Amino acid sequence: MKLKLSLLLCCCLVTHLSFGQSAENGLAIIPEPVKVITNDGQYTLPKYVVIEAGAEAGMKPVTDYLKHKLTTSTGAVVTVKNSFAAPAAIKLQLNSKADTTLGKEGYHLWVTAKGIIIKANEPAGLFYGVQTLTQLFPKEIESVELAKDVKWVAPCVDIVDYPRFGWRGLMLDVSRHFFTKDEVKQYIDQMALYKFNLLHMHLTDDEGWRIEIKSLPKLTTVGAYNIKKIGQFGQFSTPKADEPRTYGGFYTQDDIRELVKYAKSKFIDIMPEVDVPGHSMAAVASYPELSCTTPTTPYVTRSGEHMHNDNTLNPSSEKTYKFLDKVLTEVAQLFPFGYIHMGGDECNKEYWEKSDSVTALMKRENLKTYEEVQSYFEKRLEKIVESKVHTAAFTPRMTPGGDEPNHFCLP
Repeated sequence: MKLKLSLLLCCCLVTHLSFGQSAENGLAIIPEPVKVITNDGQYTLPKYVVIEAGAEAGMKPVTDYLKHKLTTSTGAVVTVKNSFAAPAAIKLQLNSKADTTLGKEGYHLWVTAKGIIIKANEPAGLFYGVQTLTQLFPKEIESVELAKDVKWVAPCVDIVDYPRFGWRGLMLDVSRHFFTKDEVKQYIDQMALYKFNLLHMHLTDDEGWRIEIKSLPKLTTVGAYNIKKIGQFGQFSTPKADEPRTYGGFYTQDDIRELVKYAKSKFIDIMPEVDVPGHSMAAVASYPELSCTTPTTPYVTRSGEHMHNDNTLNPSSEKTYKFLDKVLTEVAQLFPFGYIHMGGDECNKEYWEKSDSVTALMKRENLKTYEEVQSYFEKRLEKIVESKVHTAAFTPRMTPGGDEPNHFCLP
């Protein structure tokens, strides 16, 4: 329930809440379609539903989704046919000649008293057309069990829709609070309802390292678990040596593959984030040699702007870059999406300022400020990511990104 509420609030911020054209026509479709024409009459879903769809690649996730949706909530007996000979209640058709207005993710939906037709250039467009179609039926269509005493009707409409933005993403922070694999799937399901196509997974931070890196096992045996603290950040009590570090969790590499495949079936890509060089306490707690100092506790505390423990990676140590090379080798193999987010924000530099090795680096590389030290780090990081082009399904390059000045993505 908390996941549903948080995602709905996000949707309220990034979409029109159907207060425009569709609301004027008495409909409630989120996000609001580009063009909606309402017609007289309504379509009544029959007890036996035939879905007509071609056998092209990418069609099965669409038909599987619609069949599951209808059978679960309405109790209808649903059959999917690849033949266009038999009469069908719902027809899903790929355009033989591309409609340039629709692009790759647009669709044209007709609901008449006699049946439903959705046309698109690509399977993704048909999938988004299905999301709109389900919103035309009673709200009980979202039930996870048979909804009784519901009249399964949809208004007759003519809808043309295509996305205003190609990148429609939400971030899920699984580091500060761990969400199970099933909870992430639930989040993906809700994203699909509102036609989001990108899940940004914040996998690492001070509070926990959430992805298995087989060449660096301590990242999950140590870095994935912490001492649970409740209250406001900056006011937590100091951890005691005998307090159990049992709060947290992580995703195995098989878990990640499963999530990537599941998201892809909903036409959603997953972009991983490994936040460096700041926000790295979980990594430093696992491998203390990565920092400029030796932390006394794996838990971060603050007093004003002062960091009691060094939560940054050491930009002057070759161990740091060897570590990152191992991490990114495995991350690149797990995520086929064309971008990796490398964080870069809120890098506290007070421990760099006290480090003799960082001072030596600045002198050697003619760096005048600690911001230039971070720039040096990021340029070396860029080369590491670029070196993974032969092991991953993308060609990386540096590009600005994120919601803070120092964030960057590596595509």
